[in-house]
Amino acid sequence: MPGPKGWCWRYGRRGPGRRPKPRFISSIPNEVTFIPRTRDGKFVSNEPICLAPDEIEALKLVYLEDLTQEEAALRMGISRGTLWRILDDARKKLVKAIIELRPIVITYERTRCEEEVGESIEEDKY
Repeated sequence: MPGPKGWCWRYGRRGPGRRPKPRFISSIPNEVTFIPRTRDGKFVSNEPICLAPDEIEALKLVYLEDLTQEEAALRMGISRGTLWRILDDARKKLVKAIIELRPIVITYERTRCEEEVGESIEEDKY
């Protein structure tokens, strides 16, 4: 049986422990920021919530392409339990962003998340 196809992505943590297992992503997502506005059109400048490429891929496979968790996990090259955890984290992040009116950032580097949102809000003010 052939292995997963696509772009290999993994988020490495610093320090000791197990090496992160690569996750296969079908396409490289663009870096995007969604910033909520108030009713009078002003941008909300709360702390952003970052979504990683593997979270976006898991959401896309399960909710957009209607794959089962088992099929989506096979396509990403991870276990079903890992896929479930990724989906759970992504759902919680999205709900938190909607309820608390926080920006959503899809990015590769989690450390740049806050800087990008701050810059984009400043650019749109003028």
